Amino acid sequence: MGGPRYSSLVGALLMSSLAGLCLSNNIKDGPNPITLISDGLNNFQSTSFSIMDHILDHFSFTTFIRPAGRCSDGLLMVDYFAKFLKLPLLDAYLNKDGNFTHGVNFAVSGATAMNDTRLVSKYNVVSTTTNHSLSVQLGWFKSHLDSICSNASECKKELAKGLFLMGEIGGNDYNFVFFQGKPISVAYQMVPEVVDTITAAIKEIINLGATRIIVPGNFPVGCMIVFLAIFKSNDATLYDDHKCLKHLNNFAKHHNSQLQKAIRGLQKNYPNATIVYADYYTAFNEALQHPSYHGFERNVLRRACCGDGDNEYNFNFGRLCGNVGVPACKNPQHHISWDGIHLTQHAYRVMAKWLMRNILYGLTHVS
Repeated sequence: MGGPRYSSLVGALLMSSLAGLCLSNNIKDGPNPITLISDGLNNFQSTSFSIMDHILDHFSFTTFIRPAGRCSDGLLMVDYFAKFLKLPLLDAYLNKDGNFTHGVNFAVSGATAMNDTRLVSKYNVVSTTTNHSLSVQLGWFKSHLDSICSNASECKKELAKGLFLMGEIGGNDYNFVFFQGKPISVAYQMVPEVVDTITAAIKEIINLGATRIIVPGNFPVGCMIVFLAIFKSNDATLYDDHKCLKHLNNFAKHHNSQLQKAIRGLQKNYPNATIVYADYYTAFNEALQHPSYHGFERNVLRRACCGDGDNEYNFNFGRLCGNVGVPACKNPQHHISWDGIHLTQHAYRVMAKWLMRNILYGLTHVS
């Protein structure tokens, strides 16, 4: 069958809200068929979208036999989107040898929506991984257009043929709040500005010529192992039926509802553009709610494949995946979590498969 044909897929932002902690070091006991290959905290197979490639030399071993610059054991969702659309995997914009004839990815591992100066001045939150925020990535995008278009009219014509993936972005703004021990009220205060920043970026690419844009929401962060470990409690009332932290998932829902409200406003103001919300929250829950059906093992649903933690989550901030001697499991396809922060290739595949059905419907059924 296959999906609709697009001339290019442009990945504008990072694919994971928890994408900033990728280390390089030796991983022991990885899958036998492929040797240790690059990754950060979780292996991202496919092409590298991060300018942190130089620290990702021991991950992505499920799919690649060479460093692939991904925080996972293999492919990411954007890779699966490209494969579904019968496009080659995207190269990173900062890859001097990249092939951009079919698309380009501007994502940066650990990037935030707001710039680092704004995060510090208004919220006293420090972006500890990179200063390449959304505005920087948009600057790269416009520079790229200058290199491939002779004038604005030509750019509009070409961009109208493409499909843009705007995100997932904004999650790291909130993650740094949680990592730095600040109250969740600070994250709630950020939501309007994070959403406004994303909205402004979408407006900008529409004005440049984009007509089809996918905008992902946040994951159910209360189910992420890193936060389950940080906020571990003996109070059972803090957890839902899936043993996820309710207060963090409620926050993710709040962000997602505000983002969807903004998308509805954009669609009203730009009727000639199709803007589709990608429900990462529900897609992740599909894997969590039906693990056996998707090939995950129940006894490791909340356990990192790659890690060295002396706890039920196999997670230790002091011994992150990528550190020397930190082992990886032999069957990452049975795990949802790669390193406690990022997901496995198989988890991304399950999510992408669920998402593509909904995304394609949104792209082809404009109200």
